[in-house]
Amino acid sequence: MIISAMVAVGKGNVIGKDNDIPWRLPNDWKYLRKVTMGHSIILGRKNYESIGKPLDGRKNIIMTTNKNYRAQDCHIAYLIEHALSMCEGEEVFILGGEEIYRQFLPYTHKLYITRINHYFKGDRFFPEVDLALWKELSVEKGTQDENNHYEHYFHVYEKVN
Repeated sequence: MIISAMVAVGKGNVIGKDNDIPWRLPNDWKYLRKVTMGHSIILGRKNYESIGKPLDGRKNIIMTTNKNYRAQDCHIAYLIEHALSMCEGEEVFILGGEEIYRQFLPYTHKLYITRINHYFKGDRFFPEVDLALWKELSVEKGTQDENNHYEHYFHVYEKVN
């Protein structure tokens, strides 16, 4: 099984503020949908609640420490091993937030990072990654337009063995 982390980051690795994303970038949501459709996704409870519903066309696995937590049309996991045992298919996507990325990063084989060329205020960050341990497989410049105001790039990295 390939464990992949998918994240959008502003400069300084900001990923969130006040349990929300501090930017609006529809291109990134389209990219996330295209790449993760049909796969299992793992996300933390707070991240799931900020989205407000399961992402359709994917097996949604929510990580939480609350043993009583329930979410309609989602699977609940308390440990990394438990979450991974629920996954189907050859690639699973870790969608954050900060603590979930931190827990799964040592097991991650691929990184899908949308880099947004802008500084945002934030209180949640993607962990620092030593890119010397990763090979960049691709990079694509995202389209800037009236709906996507920020310069952004879609990077894919694979861990070097």
